[in-house]
Amino acid sequence: MSFDDVAQRLYDAHHTGEPVPAPSSLVPGLDMPGAYAIQSSLVGRLRQDGRALIGYKVGMVSAVRRRSLRPGGPIYGRLLSGMVIDPVEPVDTRGLRNPEVEGEIAFVLDRPLSGPGVTVAAVLAATRGVVPALEIIAARLAPGEHRPEDSVADNAESALAVVGGALVPVEGIDLRLVGAVLSRNGEILATGAGAQVLGHPAQSVAWLANALHERGEGLRAGQIVLAGSVTGAFAVSAGETVTAEFDRLGCVSATFA
Repeated sequence: MSFDDVAQRLYDAHHTGEPVPAPSSLVPGLDMPGAYAIQSSLVGRLRQDGRALIGYKVGMVSAVRRRSLRPGGPIYGRLLSGMVIDPVEPVDTRGLRNPEVEGEIAFVLDRPLSGPGVTVAAVLAATRGVVPALEIIAARLAPGEHRPEDSVADNAESALAVVGGALVPVEGIDLRLVGAVLSRNGEILATGAGAQVLGHPAQSVAWLANALHERGEGLRAGQIVLAGSVTGAFAVSAGETVTAEFDRLGCVSATFA
């Protein structure tokens, strides 16, 4: 099966909710370049529906998450218009398969970033501010063993993101030390700190800029980057409210319906 054929099946899954077999089972020997080619083809189809590229998410940045998908290093997916929603808007779970939620730090860029050689300092200098976020991941893949390449092809399992609060300038804040508490219906699920994201959340954005350069792309001013999970991922269902509270950054909540 060709990369475009797999992308079409994933595109159809976005609309029908019917799961797709792991791309690595449809394309024997699928590697990371091939997986990103499928992702690009999938996103191209979604953009033909009128959706704009507004940013990126980085995944598999914590040691726990990387182990869950076997070694593979960080991965990225694209955020499109309609995927980032306001905290006051209920999250409709009907179109999401087995959704999970993560607490993350979101970067909003003030100017472009392009590799190679992007550093943490360069990311911080290019950042307009950071804001707390909840990422909702929901794969379009059928149950079974999944490789990192499968997640990449499925746009890194991106579904939605809830971004809230005022932008906080990064000057004077050591994002490694920013603590986070993730709770569901008032019960604490997990705690974490920015250092769990590749040692520094801005390192995640730097990795992304350099990885995009390898594919002839770059980050643009105004784009949002979800730097990766600080808290781990937890299942969520209709009727629940999840809140991520970040030291110095504020909090963001999402109610699932």
